Amino acid sequence: MFRNGLEPWHLVILVVVILLVFGSKKLPDMARSLGKSARILKSEAKAMKEEGKQSSETPQSAEEPAPAQRTIQAAPGDVTSSRPVNEPTDTTQR
Repeated sequence: MFRNGLEPWHLVILVVVILLVFGSKKLPDMARSLGKSARILKSEAKAMKEEGKQSSETPQSAEEPAPAQRTIQAAPGDVTSSRPVNEPTDTTQR
């Protein structure tokens, strides 16, 4: 199956070392937080694409009010990680 000297027992040793280093209780938490990060990244990328399409179709005039503040949605059942996002606009002083 594997060539170049990598055999299945090498993978077993690697898994055992990872379990010893991180512990069996930490691995599910790490996987869960990685999944949350991926969901947030995906939703933000989708929102940026939608904003790009909207801005190219209809240019905003200076008289229109600023858009409402967006909130990053947390995973279902996790209400502690929802937070408002402050996005800089052209009128925001930095």
